Amino acid sequence: MDLLGGVSSWRKSRSKWHHFELRRRQHQCAQTQTDIAKGTTAQGNFSNMASSWCRISPIIPIFVWFLLVFSLVCPVHSLETVEDRASNQTFRPNEELKKLKLIAARLSKINKPASPDGDIIDCVVSHLQPAFDHPQLKGQKPLDPPDRPKGHSPSGMLEENVQLWSLSGESCPEGTVPIRRTTEGDMLRASSVRRFGRKPRRHVRRDSSSNGHEHAVGYVSGDQYFGAKASINVWAPRVANQYEFSLSQMWVISGSFGDDLNTIEAGWQVSPELYGDNYPRFFTYWTTDAYQATGCYNLLCSGFVQTNNRIAIGAAISPTSSYNGGQFDISLLVWKDPKHGNWWLEFGSGILVGYWPSFLFTHLQSHASMVQFGGETVNSRPSGFHTSTQMGSGHFAGEGFGKASYFRNLQVVDWDNNLIPLSNLRVLADHPNCYDIQGGINSVWGNYFYYGGPGRNVRCP
Repeated sequence: MDLLGGVSSWRKSRSKWHHFELRRRQHQCAQTQTDIAKGTTAQGNFSNMASSWCRISPIIPIFVWFLLVFSLVCPVHSLETVEDRASNQTFRPNEELKKLKLIAARLSKINKPASPDGDIIDCVVSHLQPAFDHPQLKGQKPLDPPDRPKGHSPSGMLEENVQLWSLSGESCPEGTVPIRRTTEGDMLRASSVRRFGRKPRRHVRRDSSSNGHEHAVGYVSGDQYFGAKASINVWAPRVANQYEFSLSQMWVISGSFGDDLNTIEAGWQVSPELYGDNYPRFFTYWTTDAYQATGCYNLLCSGFVQTNNRIAIGAAISPTSSYNGGQFDISLLVWKDPKHGNWWLEFGSGILVGYWPSFLFTHLQSHASMVQFGGETVNSRPSGFHTSTQMGSGHFAGEGFGKASYFRNLQVVDWDNNLIPLSNLRVLADHPNCYDIQGGINSVWGNYFYYGGPGRNVRCP
């Protein structure tokens, strides 16, 4: 404000100076005109010029004065503008919060909201999904559905509220597939960027755990298998830390259980490392070299071709079962198309999810030599003790229905594309004091078993 005061004082003194200067010049003009009048007529022209100069000259100092004042006043106004802008940029928490709320409200109208599990589901044009980055699939489109196995009568109807993202009736348009968006946070949780979306490398044996992986499974072997089906009870088991998981799935297997192991897998899993939360999620997996360099979860690499616009692989399942309360299960069917040799996946009552192209595999190009059903956990032995990560419901098989998790209606597909009951189901638990399994058969559930457990307890230190 001192600057503005200085300008005001300068204006007053400048005005006085101008008044004095103008009067002085007017006096000089009058004197000049008197002197010229005394001169000769020969000087007439000069007299007219001098007279004209005296009449015009008062305008000049006014114009000069105006330019001086304007040049000084304008920077002041510019400075005032800068000061005003600076004051407008002063941080005001309440106004900033209000602005952020307005932005959030606007974005909620522009962007499709995330599902209750925090996922963002993208609707991707079918032939642009990750599978078609594979050299053998480039330029192709998803295949038409194959014939279902004989003895299988699907309704083709999708049960209500199977996944959290579709609770509000969301689905993708025809010609697109729903894909759970992978975030930077998802990749940062992985042990490495290169291993993102893959199971840990390990030597796999059918009769024992390895590398901290523990199982409670039912299995069949000794024949040629062309598919498998099961209904899997869905729970939300507690997982002790980010580096462990708990899953319930079926495995379609071929190979020697060495480096050439081929598997096709589908089920549900809780994996904080892969998904960043503890929701049970529908998943798929495949490998042709015992989890070393090939294969991945879901659609995280080129492999599985999705054909359905309502099921998002990797999305959370809803509802889930509760102890001594309501029970919920999902039906899964994997079978080999006799015509093209691809392995197809069906979810629920006849909803085709997609297929694994036969060229992905070596041994599974022909058939499977084993089918497994059951649960798997990772035991990282935190603090030197067995993990408290739960399998299934977190309760032992002996507690039965409504308390222990189950698999029911276990079937396999034979060489003639017939869906048939199991004839020689065996059950195995790596550490029955931590997780166990009990099998059975009846007229309603066919072949079934209960399985699971709490992990660490007094008998499982």
